[in-house]
Amino acid sequence: MPESQIEGQAARGGTDSEREVRYAASRRRFMQLVGVAGGTAALSTLAAACGSGAEGGGAAEESTGSPEPKNDLEIVNYALFLEYLEEDFYKQVIESDKITEPRIARLMRSIRQNESEHVDALAGVAKQLGGTPVARPKTNFGAVITAGEEKILDVAAVVENLGAAAYLGQAPRIQNLQLLATAGTIATVEARHAAALNELAGNGFQGDDRLKGKIPDGPFGRPMTREEVLDEAGFFLKT
Repeated sequence: MPESQIEGQAARGGTDSEREVRYAASRRRFMQLVGVAGGTAALSTLAAACGSGAEGGGAAEESTGSPEPKNDLEIVNYALFLEYLEEDFYKQVIESDKITEPRIARLMRSIRQNESEHVDALAGVAKQLGGTPVARPKTNFGAVITAGEEKILDVAAVVENLGAAAYLGQAPRIQNLQLLATAGTIATVEARHAAALNELAGNGFQGDDRLKGKIPDGPFGRPMTREEVLDEAGFFLKT
């Protein structure tokens, strides 16, 4: 498809062992933070839904984990699935009336609007690439919302950083340069969301892993593979 069409759509909107140790520790902290138990079925559903059989794509490779997207359409649908998750989170938070501080409520509404615009933009790009937008997942944020405002802020910051890391992880695989630019603009917004949320939550300037704190624990953001992202995002899916 012409790059100008994607550009217009965007306008709307160490060592292996060391990495494994960091990832395992990060995942344990994530599980402790969210207090949600996701099922294997939910993870499998999310991984399968990120692939697309549309022209230019193919079925996801069989794997015990979650293979990386093979083309731009699969990357777009993977990103769209995550944006659905984020949009639904803020929708449920706003409707719960658990946020009593006016400035936090305003931020939640603003972020929700941003996520809705991301959803619209990515769904449009998926169609322009000749595919079908991935189905919206059924989510489960009940435990987080019930825990109250502090937990909501913490998890919101983690979810936003997760999204930014997911986009960064796919950047080298994106073939269309305008789509790459789109992904970059969305990733920076996700990171700004996380910084604002961490500020309100009182989290430290520098987090102890890639998913917490106003900045990463180093001078460069850390990408996450699809397997890592889906493993953590799966805790928010209904089984």
